[in-house]
Amino acid sequence: MSLRIYNTLSRAVEDFSPLQAGHVRMYVCGMTIYDLCHIGHARMMMAFDVVQRWLRASGLKVTYVRNITDIDDKIIKRALERGITIGQLTREMTQAMHQDIAALGIEPPSVEPRATEYVPQMLALIGQLQTKGLAYQADNGDVNFAVRKFAGYGKLSGKSIDELRAGERVAVHEGKHDPLDFVLWKSAKPEEPAEAKWDSPYGLGRPGWHIECSAMSCQTLGESFDIHGGGADLQFPHHENEIAQSEGVSGKPLARFWMHNGFVRVDNDKMSKSLGNFFTIRDVLQRYDAETVRFFIVRTHYRSPLNYSDAHLDDARSALKRLYTALDGVKPEPLTLDWQHPVAARFKAAMDEDFGTPEAIAVLFDLAGEVNRGKSSRDAGLLRALGATLGLLQGDPAAFLQAGVGVDAQEIETLVAERAAAKAARDFARADRIRQDLLARGIVLKDSPGGTTWEASS
Repeated sequence: MSLRIYNTLSRAVEDFSPLQAGHVRMYVCGMTIYDLCHIGHARMMMAFDVVQRWLRASGLKVTYVRNITDIDDKIIKRALERGITIGQLTREMTQAMHQDIAALGIEPPSVEPRATEYVPQMLALIGQLQTKGLAYQADNGDVNFAVRKFAGYGKLSGKSIDELRAGERVAVHEGKHDPLDFVLWKSAKPEEPAEAKWDSPYGLGRPGWHIECSAMSCQTLGESFDIHGGGADLQFPHHENEIAQSEGVSGKPLARFWMHNGFVRVDNDKMSKSLGNFFTIRDVLQRYDAETVRFFIVRTHYRSPLNYSDAHLDDARSALKRLYTALDGVKPEPLTLDWQHPVAARFKAAMDEDFGTPEAIAVLFDLAGEVNRGKSSRDAGLLRALGATLGLLQGDPAAFLQAGVGVDAQEIETLVAERAAAKAARDFARADRIRQDLLARGIVLKDSPGGTTWEASS
């Protein structure tokens, strides 16, 4: 069976083969780094971590590009609020992001471009769009994309321009010819810091969000590539606008497959700061070990909504314990996966059908049952090898099952004090390493205004 992927563009599951035989080129919209990453970000990055892992496990070379947006209105606002430079804010948040996603076992992309490094390429695209009559400079200095002049706008979202126009509830922004037109280049405002301003043929300013990804994806992967991914919230307008910009210049399909992961919900409500049900990755990792969080996310299909709750994470922890129990006391035989093996073939069939992790994990539980019955080192090796394709079951079984048992309380208190001292000295990298090291041993730290307490996770 060949790999099949749900393509948002066609709204169907299609057979997948890369444009270049044996080599998949994939671009995923990454973080706008003005704050700590939350569980929704983790879900997106985990979804495409599983995708790239499975493509590689299938014998394909993968060039995986995931960008960083390091210039944006929210970034400027947050830096001004904190009284620091944009560079200081983005460096701090990038380091925090890397620490958080590494803790979850999310592998780094092949290339991680930053928007501020590609401003010349963005200006080149804008110039080409203007030459083709698809962009215009407004009276306020902004350069906008003329949506109605691009045939096929709305094909990703499945809406016609008239339908989109009918849904407009806001007045036309100053200088826009049409409410659907979107900004390619933002004219600089006097109150904005100098580091948020670039010189251009249109005057001082900075790029719009959408043109950033068009420039970075085309520069790193070419005008057409295999997969473009991101969260479902990016389908419109961000990805729709990327298509318009990129294809408006090249005349070629930007990506053959468009993939979007589902939303995160909290106790069946949409996760949002306004509802007070918003959790950063660090919030979650203070209560649950990283592999449990990974297992919790991976066992739900990437396109389905993910319902976050303590009960679901507790259940994930219990389920993961059952898999590790099968491996406990058995020395797994190191092996190279043979996809002709009946169990491996079932696992592969599940993953080849649009990365069907729920069905694949069901195969792991069936195999764990066989290991429990026969204690076969070969079956244990197969369980561990299949788990590795999902980034699971690579830890020491005894350590996972006994996490938090028999800890040295005095040692923990000493480390908690060292972490507090590191935080006071603003050595946040060391403080985070101490927290992660303790978490790996099953010790959960809980920070409060009154200090830090700890407990062994269940």
